[in-house]
Amino acid sequence: MRAISPPRPPRSLSRPWRQLLLAGVLGLPLALSPVLLPAAAPGAGIALAQTNRIVTVVNGDVVTANEVANRAKLFALNSGMGPNSDVLARLTPQVTRLLVDERLRLQEIQRRRILVSDQDVGEAVGEIESRNGLPPGGLAAQLRGSGVEPRALYDQIRVQIGWARLVRAMLGAQGEVSPREVDEFVAAHKARTGEPEYLVSEIFVPVDEASSEAEVKRFVDDVVGQLRRGVPFPAAATQFSQSQTALQGGDMGWVRADEFDPAVASILARMPQGAIANPTKVPGGFQIVALRQKRETGREIATLISLRQAFVPFTSALDPQAPTQQQRDAVERARTLEGKACPAVEAAGRGGNRPVDPGAVRLDTLQPAPLRSLIGGLPVGRASQPIITPDGVMIIAVCTKEQRNLAELTPDQARGQILRDRAELTSRQLQRDLRRRSVIEQRS
Repeated sequence: MRAISPPRPPRSLSRPWRQLLLAGVLGLPLALSPVLLPAAAPGAGIALAQTNRIVTVVNGDVVTANEVANRAKLFALNSGMGPNSDVLARLTPQVTRLLVDERLRLQEIQRRRILVSDQDVGEAVGEIESRNGLPPGGLAAQLRGSGVEPRALYDQIRVQIGWARLVRAMLGAQGEVSPREVDEFVAAHKARTGEPEYLVSEIFVPVDEASSEAEVKRFVDDVVGQLRRGVPFPAAATQFSQSQTALQGGDMGWVRADEFDPAVASILARMPQGAIANPTKVPGGFQIVALRQKRETGREIATLISLRQAFVPFTSALDPQAPTQQQRDAVERARTLEGKACPAVEAAGRGGNRPVDPGAVRLDTLQPAPLRSLIGGLPVGRASQPIITPDGVMIIAVCTKEQRNLAELTPDQARGQILRDRAELTSRQLQRDLRRRSVIEQRS
């Protein structure tokens, strides 16, 4: 059984950086598709020279063709697009631009002496490996096996960590939200009770010069096409979005229409849930939005339950017409728990390969539907009858059940929202300033 957690509160800048980086590119798939690399040929020296070719010079720092190719392959693999030559060619212009912005950010991080240690990067990589069931060093091995230099990921992580720290430092006194500001924010939220509210993910791609607008438009149109063909939105947002929400895979949380440019707000009002809008021109660039859910501000009543579960596995596949002795014994063992209280189920489930406490569960989102019906009908504090599955027997007990308004804004959520808005404004202003003051030389 898969537990469905209640919606997350808005992200706060006071969270450790590692909590801000667990999305998109840091959610690498368990197995990256291998890339078949050709054997060395007489022209390999020429090919090597091409990969080391300088593509762009950014304030004296170079971006090479090899860096562009590795970052493009990293995104193609992580998004499931596949690293074929057509995909990589389409990605190259925007990947080049993003690497330029990354160089500008890194230069500013270094200028302001923001320290990002190898240990910081290593801890982030370790979390990726842990979440994907990989041993230490397994991520680098998978990347190399897919034709991607691990440094392409490590460099991106380093800049993300440093930029988040730099923005926090630049907020200064604005990084502290007063109780009065929180109270005013909560009061304004309550005053809008009943108005539409949207759970949105975004990708923001800036346009720094009028001459590049057509190229950026072609790129964002291509991104939308790939998203509609199944590329995960968090992967695309983490790689290409220049908004602070890129650190959360583009997740903006619950937002109102008046928080968007009027053109985007008008589209959101007409979008069905699950849709991805065409790119919209907004001040400073293009914005792509995906609508995940709608609700009324201040109103989302849900039934939340806490469970305990015990699972007795079968040692072989179940044949309902001819169960083995071990399978009959497992069912009988489960029957001894029927009607028991939560502590008994918790004790029986310890040491198994299923979580005893799956955490808070929102009943109306629990899948599959038959399981939702069964759990919804259980009395609080009494275990279910044995639930027989192909690989074992499950006993479930509902320990608590309560109705809660998930749309109520807590002071902590209000503080996080205020800080997120301030950080976004600071980040965009600083990025524009860095572009304006930079000397960027494009090489053919």
